[in-house]
Amino acid sequence: MPELPEVETIVRELAPRLEGYRIARARLAKTDVLRRVSKPRLLRTLRGNTIEEVIRRAKHAVFRLASGHRLIVQPRMTGSLVVYDRALTRDETKYAVLTCTIDDGRLLVYRDVRRLGTVWLLDEKGWDAYTGRIGPEPLEETFTPFVFAERLKGTRAAIKKAIMDQRRVAGVGNIYANEALFEAGIDPSKPTSKLSLDEFARLHAAVTGVLERAVKSSGTTVRDYRTGTGEEGRFQFELKVYGRGGEPCVQCGKKLVTTHTIDLRATTFCPNCQR
Repeated sequence: MPELPEVETIVRELAPRLEGYRIARARLAKTDVLRRVSKPRLLRTLRGNTIEEVIRRAKHAVFRLASGHRLIVQPRMTGSLVVYDRALTRDETKYAVLTCTIDDGRLLVYRDVRRLGTVWLLDEKGWDAYTGRIGPEPLEETFTPFVFAERLKGTRAAIKKAIMDQRRVAGVGNIYANEALFEAGIDPSKPTSKLSLDEFARLHAAVTGVLERAVKSSGTTVRDYRTGTGEEGRFQFELKVYGRGGEPCVQCGKKLVTTHTIDLRATTFCPNCQR
């Protein structure tokens, strides 16, 4: 967490509030989140720079700056990106990692309780290399069943692990991999190389469908995730398998099973519907 739907929700809410605005000041409270940039260079680049575009790439929020740099934030499990129209409370200040003061006085805050997320600053060449290592976006029109199958061919890894590989498909994490595989009726541990064309087609439809519905519900709040306005998501009320181990399957009534043997993460599935 957050995965594609959560970061997509965040950037959709941040973009109209930040694009075209200048960063007057920047403050970094902790340096352990930084990747490929020092604190002095980050703050020097941000000060006086204008945010030209806010987009998502995979699970990352990307701020394209007038200088040509990209500020990239991956919130991960306990991070959030919120614009505040007021001063921060003491609790909000406590976990504020990066605070950018916009020229109209508002605050863009990257808050991360456990600091599991990362902050990057890349120039054009660095960004091209960075984004080039990530797979195609599953919500783009060009992401066809054929492209999906092409990206996954040549691996014997469990299908759940394969669709979570960001080099193959962008943005799919544990929550939506569980949900998509259940919707497609596919055993999460099945070797990818053994999937039939029909199974690839079903899984493609399930992945795109689950992600689209989650975006419409502003993502899934299990614990820390908040939207760009500080609200909780709503897709947690629509989850059919994730976090429901031991409960009855919504389709057949059999008890859902949770295992950690596939990729060391909790995989919940129905042994009857996903044979």
